[in-house]
Amino acid sequence: MLIAIIAMLIGLALLIFSADGFIDHAVALANKYHMPKMLIGALIIGVGTSMPEIVVSSLSALAGSPGLALGNAFGSNIVNITLVLGVTALIAPIAIQKQVLKTDFSWLIVATIVAVGLMLDGNISRIDAIILLVLLIANICVQIIHAKRHAQATKTAILASTEAAHELAADELPAPDDVNTAKSVILLLVALFVLVSSSRLIVWGAVELATLLGLSDLIIGLTIVAIGTSLPELVSSVIAARRGEFEMALGNVLGSNLFNTLGVVGVAALIMPMSVDSEILNRDTLVMCAITALLFVLCAIAIKRDGQLGRLVGVLLISCFVAYSAWLIVSVLPI
Repeated sequence: MLIAIIAMLIGLALLIFSADGFIDHAVALANKYHMPKMLIGALIIGVGTSMPEIVVSSLSALAGSPGLALGNAFGSNIVNITLVLGVTALIAPIAIQKQVLKTDFSWLIVATIVAVGLMLDGNISRIDAIILLVLLIANICVQIIHAKRHAQATKTAILASTEAAHELAADELPAPDDVNTAKSVILLLVALFVLVSSSRLIVWGAVELATLLGLSDLIIGLTIVAIGTSLPELVSSVIAARRGEFEMALGNVLGSNLFNTLGVVGVAALIMPMSVDSEILNRDTLVMCAITALLFVLCAIAIKRDGQLGRLVGVLLISCFVAYSAWLIVSVLPI
């Protein structure tokens, strides 16, 4: 037990340190190539920080534990919205753009509907997995095309106006010429590796403690593993918010949830087709859909008002996390 606690503490320290460098180099690359920070958050940070989920779920599928694989993916989605965005909104208001609802959120809603629809027969087959992965690849291609168009539009604007160029250089693109691409990419990958490894160290220690308490693999997946594998999203989003990179914080969560829904479940089912427990459909999938819909409504309301998810929203989301966690705990208590 002592070793597990020490592992968790060391992992936490490494997690915070690596997340700080991860955000630094992600922002540097975004600035250099004039990429929208929302896209950086969705692709680089969102997908990158979802690596723990795909590793855990794939290993769980190979080990014949579909409850842990699905619980990890859907539990992480719930934690990302309720805890990650909730804590981030408490630190500082999160700016919301109308385009986010039309693009990133639309993709997430479609992915959620497709994934849930494929699960209604009680199984996720390899054909289902291929459908999910094809949808994920389509999203990545669209994101890349959007990034290229945005970069070209930004360059055109800079060339067209010297005044605009100075303004962008001062506010949005700090010294892009000073950024060494190769060095930034290498350091970004190193930071990502440490980020993922440290989260796994925390998860290992937490699972060891949970196992001693006799918790089921589904509950471990939905709570400890889900929260543990969401630590990269949480820490990177908090750091991004503290630095004013609010687009990255939101893009991080939306990108991560999309990757969890399509990529994590898709890869796990491709490795080993799995049955879907009725408990997952009746409780966890329902909560995931409700939380996703709630966030969409909150973002829509924010756009019509001040364009921000404020601290009251943060309190609401964290309250949802507490309520869901309490539901899980009650569900495993002996009657």
